[in-house]
Amino acid sequence: MRISPRGARAARIAAVSVLVALVGLTGCDAAPSEQGRGGTPRAAAEAGGSTVVAPGRPGEPARTLPPEQAAREVVPDTPNSADFTYAQMMIVHHGQALEMARLAPGQAASARVKGVAARIAGAQGPEVAAMRGWLNRNGGPRAQPGHAHGSMPGMATAAQLDRLRAARGAAFDELFLKLMIAHHQGAVTMAAEALSEGNNVQVEEMATDVIAQQTAEIGRMREL
Repeated sequence: MRISPRGARAARIAAVSVLVALVGLTGCDAAPSEQGRGGTPRAAAEAGGSTVVAPGRPGEPARTLPPEQAAREVVPDTPNSADFTYAQMMIVHHGQALEMARLAPGQAASARVKGVAARIAGAQGPEVAAMRGWLNRNGGPRAQPGHAHGSMPGMATAAQLDRLRAARGAAFDELFLKLMIAHHQGAVTMAAEALSEGNNVQVEEMATDVIAQQTAEIGRMREL
């Protein structure tokens, strides 16, 4: 039975975790065990050989399988179109945040706003490099029909960017925070979509980092 990538991402990840744990037990005798409370999967030994309790799809029971069969049934994390869409569009999305952050040292009045901008530059620059590296390792960018950069959530308009470039002091601080909070919220939305629709573990990790970092940053900016 092949597990659907979208419908059972948690099952795939849990199965991989079980297999990784099993590797550490190679050559050792595992004590027989039952499935943990709440359906938690655990390795078991039956009839003198190792087995794996593989989680089922949502609503389906777990199954006890030989390690070789369990490994075959883990859905490959081959990148799909959602993974490529996320990486390519988030590079552009981060690029705008970096552009706004570069204005802060010379135009912001608040040292705290300058600090926020410095943290954004320090975090998102390496994230852009990581996403470009991922694209290069996976065959380069792909055409993205139906995806316009201007339609990405949270992107500032050209007019808003012009206003930010012209602003100074407290006016800059206020507009910067307003635009950057919206920008971060858009990035979180895009990352959540990648977690839901994508299939690649590395993209999943990058999206999870974006959600964690930018959610925390939104909280800090709202306090200013």
